[in-house]
Amino acid sequence: MPTTHLLYLHGFRSSPQSAKAQKMAALVAARHPAVTWCCPQLPPSPRDAMALLQESTAAWPPEAMAVMGSSLGGFYATALAERLGCKAVLLNPAVNPARELAGYIGEQTAWHSPEEHFFFEPRFVDELRALHAGPLKTPANYLTIIAKGDEVLDWREMAARYQGAQIRLLEGGDHALSDFDAQLPAVLEFLRLA
Repeated sequence: MPTTHLLYLHGFRSSPQSAKAQKMAALVAARHPAVTWCCPQLPPSPRDAMALLQESTAAWPPEAMAVMGSSLGGFYATALAERLGCKAVLLNPAVNPARELAGYIGEQTAWHSPEEHFFFEPRFVDELRALHAGPLKTPANYLTIIAKGDEVLDWREMAARYQGAQIRLLEGGDHALSDFDAQLPAVLEFLRLA
């Protein structure tokens, strides 16, 4: 079934202004204007972020929707896809953000707007732990793009977490997936946007 609704989730300290989010927004608008597009600014609290995502997609048909997520957004995308049974495209997804972000408790700046600050609270680490989805129910629902050159996350951990899913393992690359354009054909083939 074609995807009629697409949700894009940015990573930690990122925003809908990220290069990948902007690229997907422009592509959907230009080539697939009938597709409902949503790319919210995620709040720092994982619990609040998940509540926002569930609220944003409550009226969406799970069988015709997909979620894309980069880094921490990939973790959220997995949690949502497991709850709804929808398709997901993951870009260097965070596998254990509770562990990784425990060192970031305190004041943080937004990547695309350094003048904007937010506070990453200790309770957010517990909220991340509570959101971990466990083993994938339907690995075929996932396309996971993993760069071996990711300087932030361990590609082996990502590959192990999404075993059984469709995985594109890139030699080299980086956490931001600077070569995202080269991955678009595979992403679009998987999503089958209406």
